[in-house]
Amino acid sequence: MNEQELRTLVERMVLELAGQPAGAAGGTPAKAAPSRAEIDPTGCLEDITETDLRRQYLVEHPRNGPAFLDLKLRTPARLGLGRAGARYKTVSMLRMRADHAAAQDSVFSHVDAAFVEKHGFVPVQTLCQSKDEYLTRPDKGRRFDDANQAIIQKTLGQSPRVALVVGDGLSSAAIEANAADCLQAIQAGLKTYGLESGPVLFVKYCRVGASDHIGELTGAEVVCMLVGERPGLVTAESMSAYLTYKPHIGIPESKRTVVSNIHRQGTTAVEAGAHIAELIKTMLEKKASGIDLR
Repeated sequence: MNEQELRTLVERMVLELAGQPAGAAGGTPAKAAPSRAEIDPTGCLEDITETDLRRQYLVEHPRNGPAFLDLKLRTPARLGLGRAGARYKTVSMLRMRADHAAAQDSVFSHVDAAFVEKHGFVPVQTLCQSKDEYLTRPDKGRRFDDANQAIIQKTLGQSPRVALVVGDGLSSAAIEANAADCLQAIQAGLKTYGLESGPVLFVKYCRVGASDHIGELTGAEVVCMLVGERPGLVTAESMSAYLTYKPHIGIPESKRTVVSNIHRQGTTAVEAGAHIAELIKTMLEKKASGIDLR
């Protein structure tokens, strides 16, 4: 295929995508592309990520489509995608790539400083100095330097009963979507139990183990950390809460209690917050967390 034939083929494909009739086969010049004046400036492509995967069924001529749709409502898994020959349909492939891009963006972006300021969080930072270092050196995401240790101690004081912490973790989108509502529910719940939580720390470049260093620095009885979880293709906005009774550096992971899948299609932020407040009350009463909490 020479250069002219390739150019003709590309023009024909562009015109077909634009809804214009392509020229006759055999190299006949195609109709000119629409001018800028003919293009609707307000038009835009449909946002395929707005479609709920649990309600999308793409199999043509199914034997029992309604029954399969009923099953799909129970899971966000990519089922019933249909086929174009031996391949996925274009819309399925584009959706997967869009969801993958959202997951990558969430991992590599930062929680907006305006979000931290708006909600009155006290910012601190682990030993990590960049996102790349955070991703490649998990150990540094669990510790603080002297300056940040001083801020933590000044903010939380000594021996608080409850320390509330928000960490960016592996999903900035999860924190911006869920943390504020979840915290509000936690604080409201604690208030009904007669418990005060004090100021909220925001930890940049945060790993779950940072709560252990915070516990060791302050002697907090319970540390509750909300952290963005590693995003996947189902959602990039999943947050978890890690609650530890008297955390300290070196405490086993089995001593933590976890509330996971906090997002709009899982456990909602407000519902999770109410449950977390009750868990904190129980931990203080039983002086235990994780597998010790029975």
